[in-house]
Amino acid sequence: MMLPEEGQLLRILIGENDKYEKQPLYEWIVRKARATGLAGATVLRGLEGFGAHSRVHTAKILRLSSDLPIVIEIVDTHEKIARFLPLIDDAISEGLATVENVKIRFYRGGNSK
Repeated sequence: MMLPEEGQLLRILIGENDKYEKQPLYEWIVRKARATGLAGATVLRGLEGFGAHSRVHTAKILRLSSDLPIVIEIVDTHEKIARFLPLIDDAISEGLATVENVKIRFYRGGNSK
């Protein structure tokens, strides 16, 4: 798959305990992105954060939270990101999604033989 030089980064911030269709929401989003043919997705687990409710979620030992912040990043073309957003919108009851323009330097897979 080739990506153009200009693309978009979709960044979704949710909680680790968020669910959709009885599975972790971040897993559902990644599988939806793959099924939709997006270039790729990465899930990052945060050490600490807060959102709309201003509750701090942290990995510190004394205040161990099982609902740490999760960031999902997806880079693809403007068109594919625009088509993907409506597919996941209803699944995210709490969180934040941002879209920003990015310059894609390269997109490479391993050597397939």
